Amino acid sequence: MQQLSGLDAVWLYLESDQTPMHVGGVYLFDTSNRRHPIDFQVFREHLAGRLDVARILRQRPVEVPLNLGAPYWIDDPDFFLDAHLSRHTLARPGDWPALMNLAEDFFSRPLERDRPLWEMCFVEGVGPIEPARNRCVALLVKVHHTAVDGLSGEEVIWALLDPTPTPAWQHVTRPWLVEAAPSAAWLLLRTAAGLPGESLKMVRLAAQVATGTVGAAMEKILHHTALPPLPLTAPATCFNRPLTGQKRTLRSVTLPLQPLQTIRQWLPGATINDVVLAICAGALRQYLLAHNDLPEQPLVAAVPIAARSREHWRTLGNQVSVMLVPLATAESEPLQRFRQIHSRVQDAKRYSRHLQLQLLTEMMPAALSYFLGGLSRRLYQSQQVGPLFNLFITHVPGPRQPLYLRGAPLIRHLGMAPIFHGLGLILVVTSYLETLTISLTSCPDIMPDPEVFTAALEESFAELAKLTATR
Repeated sequence: MQQLSGLDAVWLYLESDQTPMHVGGVYLFDTSNRRHPIDFQVFREHLAGRLDVARILRQRPVEVPLNLGAPYWIDDPDFFLDAHLSRHTLARPGDWPALMNLAEDFFSRPLERDRPLWEMCFVEGVGPIEPARNRCVALLVKVHHTAVDGLSGEEVIWALLDPTPTPAWQHVTRPWLVEAAPSAAWLLLRTAAGLPGESLKMVRLAAQVATGTVGAAMEKILHHTALPPLPLTAPATCFNRPLTGQKRTLRSVTLPLQPLQTIRQWLPGATINDVVLAICAGALRQYLLAHNDLPEQPLVAAVPIAARSREHWRTLGNQVSVMLVPLATAESEPLQRFRQIHSRVQDAKRYSRHLQLQLLTEMMPAALSYFLGGLSRRLYQSQQVGPLFNLFITHVPGPRQPLYLRGAPLIRHLGMAPIFHGLGLILVVTSYLETLTISLTSCPDIMPDPEVFTAALEESFAELAKLTATR
């Protein structure tokens, strides 16, 4: 059994009917060149043959009574594949808006806690949707955030897909050696035995905070870098309100990678992630101006940093740190905004090395994570505090080579991630082959006009591409 870390447990404790805490994606496959279509039964048999490749697919959490300790992952002794699968056939013409409507309904429903925390929906009757000229199938996937971060979530996809049209290996299903779920008494005894360790975690947590604070102060003195924004100092916007329902909104734009590389080269030392942040900042500024809601202070984005080492590649849970980045949304000139964001990202990276938020969440005792998760949910729902930050912008680089499902190439995909009270917008950035997709997850009471925002993303990209190409 593997025990959840403090951060993993927080994702469970933040969850409610209004705020399901899963991540997911929409994957579109071109079946034009297949002699026989991929139907639901073919997909089910394909998945059944690969269940033991990704632990995420067969393990579920078991909670300690009274939440006295962090939950544990166990192999589900009652695993039933069909409880995690559904199928849907789109009515003609089966276009992209119809697929997005289905995906919004799928992602709005929380996962059941008494089974492995994932679901997939196989969608037929899709297309043709560009770039496919003929029939397609789609796959909707959601996995609880407590089980995956962006990189470990790729394990699920790699378990399903192949790098060649013909699978490079044939997998043979074998029975799992599972034990019965642990009893409540056993969990309480194990928790009691770990109490000295939990006390030590509090000491280590305090020491790490003190060490990180000193290191950050020295960074400021020696290198004169700008301090990153503190939590709870971000300006309030229309994105930072309580959620009133669980309905989700999902939209995306897909951009070519080559112009992004040209924009990146305009500013020495800049990265593709800096370019993405600049594009998002331009869109946020334009959207908030249109709604008379642009604050004088710059919006603050929480940007996850992958901290997953190779030895933790196949472990469940989250291995990430986070940096807070001012997005220069008060700056009207796009290139100057890009330059400011790049500078602040560099500063944030220096401070993140000292603060090591990933280590802080690993050290967090279970009781503290339960308290913080419940407290933050209540505070943000009642609007008693300002936003920790304004939104998440998370970038998960994908493969540059094509992927296939039973010989059908993956031609388009997008990601989604959870929103919750006080943080009603998240942007998920994924790349695949020669394209980059920016997806927004929100809800109708926070963003009633998502098409306005996606249009702003495209305009922000076009503006940067034009300016950097002429200088």
